[in-house]
Amino acid sequence: MTQRTYPQGVPCWIDTEQPNLEAAAEFYAGIFGWTFEDAMPAGAPGRYLIAKLGGQDVAGMAGTREGAAAWSTYVAVEDADAAVQRLVAAGATVRSAPADAGEGGRSAVLTDPGGAEFRIWQARRRLGAQVANQPGAWNFSDLHTPNPTAAIAFYEDAFGWQVDDLGFAMMIRRPGYGDHLEATVDPGIRARQSELAAPPGFEDAIAWIATTAPGKMPRWHVSFTVVDRDQTVADAKRLGAQVLSQSDTEWTRTALIRDPQGAEFTASQFTPPSG
Repeated sequence: MTQRTYPQGVPCWIDTEQPNLEAAAEFYAGIFGWTFEDAMPAGAPGRYLIAKLGGQDVAGMAGTREGAAAWSTYVAVEDADAAVQRLVAAGATVRSAPADAGEGGRSAVLTDPGGAEFRIWQARRRLGAQVANQPGAWNFSDLHTPNPTAAIAFYEDAFGWQVDDLGFAMMIRRPGYGDHLEATVDPGIRARQSELAAPPGFEDAIAWIATTAPGKMPRWHVSFTVVDRDQTVADAKRLGAQVLSQSDTEWTRTALIRDPQGAEFTASQFTPPSG
């Protein structure tokens, strides 16, 4: 099986920090069908669970004693130390310096000039999410910001991203990513998207930008693909989550959910105009 890899500048991984790791694992197993593998060796301080779907990596989960539960998004880089220097020069602030994550890779935590936290990942043994855009797996990450113009200027400089205003949304592209997918794990990507009348350049899409109200703190938000939004909502409520909102568009049926420990995410059912 071809492993999924991520070129520099492409979001590659997500994880969540939760005060009660066992309870969080139980919730996400119940809502998405995940199983878990502990990536930390026996006797190591702390735990880091790798969530799996069909035996393949989909996300990470760690315990935390400080702060609220939250989801984080990682962007792939070739060299974490060099990337931090480049990102700081572009206006980012370092919150956690580059550090090895065992044999898996090397990571760092930063905030963009607007204050939104993001993380970078230099892959070694763990290449990133091996399942994406399938039910129960990561769909996209979205940057929620009251100042998209400033955010776009930073990320275009920092990672070479391009942003297309589609009218109904702002799509972030990493030019060349579609070529990479076509040559590796998704040879039919362009044909499939053509059948759906996807927007031009959608094969390079890696994220989205959502404009929030002034005064709202910028943040990166994660979405997961689901088969049935309403069933996911019912499951989330049964498992102790709070459903904050629901929305239907021409392409999706979504629900904004706050998990039992406070981390927010979106469940997204794909409903293209063709049916």
